[in-house]
Amino acid sequence: MSKSAKKKPVVILSASRDIAFDKLILSQANVRRTKVGVSIEELADDIARRGLLQGLSVRAVLDEAGVETGLYEVPAGGRRFRALELLVKQRRLAKDAMIPCIVREGGIAEEDSLAENVQRQALHPLDQFRAFLTLRDKGQTEEDIAAAFFVSVNVVKQRLKLAAVSPKLLDVYAEDGMTLDQLMAYTVTADHQRQEDVFERLQSSYEKSPYAIRRLLTEGAVRASDKRAQFVGVDGYVEAGGIVLRDLFEADDGGWLQDAVLLDRLVLEKLQACAEPIAGEGWKWVQVATDFPYGHTYGLRRLHGETIPLTEEEEAARAALQVEYDRLVEEYEDSGEDLPDLVDQRFAELETALAGFENRPMQFDLADIARAGAFVSITSDGRLRVESGYVRPEDEPASAPDDIGGEDDDHAETAADPGGNDAADSGDAEDEDGMAPISDRLLTELTAHRTLGLREALGRQPGVALLAALHALTLRAFYHHAADSCLELDLRSTGFGTAGQGLQDAAAAEVIRARHDSWSKTLPEDPGDLWNALGEWDADSRGDLFAHVVSVSVNAVHENWNRRPGAFAHADHLSQAVELDMTKLWAPCAQNYLGRVTKGRILQAVAEAKGQRAADRIAHLKKIDMAAEAETLLAGSGWLPEVLRPVGDTPEPAVEGAPGDQSEAAVDSDNDALADGDEDAVHPVAAE
Repeated sequence: MSKSAKKKPVVILSASRDIAFDKLILSQANVRRTKVGVSIEELADDIARRGLLQGLSVRAVLDEAGVETGLYEVPAGGRRFRALELLVKQRRLAKDAMIPCIVREGGIAEEDSLAENVQRQALHPLDQFRAFLTLRDKGQTEEDIAAAFFVSVNVVKQRLKLAAVSPKLLDVYAEDGMTLDQLMAYTVTADHQRQEDVFERLQSSYEKSPYAIRRLLTEGAVRASDKRAQFVGVDGYVEAGGIVLRDLFEADDGGWLQDAVLLDRLVLEKLQACAEPIAGEGWKWVQVATDFPYGHTYGLRRLHGETIPLTEEEEAARAALQVEYDRLVEEYEDSGEDLPDLVDQRFAELETALAGFENRPMQFDLADIARAGAFVSITSDGRLRVESGYVRPEDEPASAPDDIGGEDDDHAETAADPGGNDAADSGDAEDEDGMAPISDRLLTELTAHRTLGLREALGRQPGVALLAALHALTLRAFYHHAADSCLELDLRSTGFGTAGQGLQDAAAAEVIRARHDSWSKTLPEDPGDLWNALGEWDADSRGDLFAHVVSVSVNAVHENWNRRPGAFAHADHLSQAVELDMTKLWAPCAQNYLGRVTKGRILQAVAEAKGQRAADRIAHLKKIDMAAEAETLLAGSGWLPEVLRPVGDTPEPAVEGAPGDQSEAAVDSDNDALADGDEDAVHPVAAE
């Protein structure tokens, strides 16, 4: 260093001193104008709890002559000053309490304020997560930590969950190797090895979104909203040793049940336990399954039991509930406002209770029970489904042969004569009353004429024709093995074979089943009474039943062995006539479509619904991942495969940037903002 080089000036720090609070005033030179971070009230509580952790930066107030007045203004530390001021007003701090201050001289007051805020480095979120973990390890409860830092207990749980992620992944996050959103996704499981395996798996993939991470971590798990999980109950699954994966940062519908094998075993055990008292009722057979294919009751006769009547106590309870329900309806029906939460909850309770009185159990004849059986399964919302009173064809009671000859066998002998001898045909043979029975040939001819007469007359009376057709088809739909109609109309209401698996819980199947059960309860038990009963109905009721009976005969299922081009063409006409909208009944997912077609078709579906750029973003993925991503992209889009679309409907390719389509930048922005719904969950606590 040359002698001519100038020495750097020696740094001289501003003096620190304690100044009475009543000698301090807030300076207008403070650059902070916008509220951010911890509120003044919370900061005041924090100072009261642990004292002032950082002194105030002050400057002496001078009079017009430049002489110190004994007062000091605060250009930097205004929030702390207002928090101290609040404590004084609350009489929690003496107005002349000594406050540690740094007395500044020279320079610009606004620069002091700006520098103090700009030069301050916020704590890295990971350091905060680890600090929360340290506090808990030192004995503080989650509630204590939440109270000390003015956040909710759930936020504390979130940060502790983040601190518990694999150390390897935390190091990656610390080096900005992943976003906070991605780190949040890894908290779904506490298994460090699984976290690391998924992380390594995604290193070679373009798709590293939080959604992809969560999907891989929960691969093979069962959602808590699944009907099996609802049937067993998450608590029961946990008691049996099952593990539930939870997401503290996003809605997870109750989480994921990790052990699917354990869950299936628990479901089967509970179903069998539920089936034991049902079998004890005397049914010949009881079938148990989580789900039965659609149409599993086809070809079985359904017994008509009698509804067990309400007891006097039940009648009184039902009447009291109905009175309360009617009173609430009268009180709130004209309010025009949303119901209070408690009232809305009470409405739901009353409706459930009243519905319980309507769905009464059935009682059957013991002889019928001995030849019939029951199906025991689970409904789509996890309730027990018992379908009892079905008789298999082989268990039907043997019917006695028709007594066509009575005590006189002459008619039978005549019918057995293949030649139809002239004596019988001429009617020469006489019975004891002097009247000879007519021959079968003549009987055939006469009834043929009657049939022609019926055809001619029925063709002129559409109302009676509709009644006769309805009667014939209803016999087929509701009365198996019942007496035939003279109309040669047939009704085939079949299942769908292997295609029927999983259809039991479809929205359309639920509606059809409820409609069929409702009609079954309305129709007379004896098929011999059906004609008179239908004749007494009004035209609208007969029309509604006719529509239902005809509807269950529809079969537009494609089967390789059964080529029916005419039937499929007719199905197209029928779908137009009823204005069929499959978007209300079906949506594409990995299980029902996307995972069962080629990658080309998956990309075509996404391109049609969301645009080519959306399809390009997932084109590099493996098929299983592509199907899962496509399911998310297509959700709510109304996209349908060609076979389910309205006839002649060819969708236009989605326009980039059109409503419903997200550009790549928009998707990335959405991913970055996943955690913004709860600022406390992602941002460090603001410093004083």
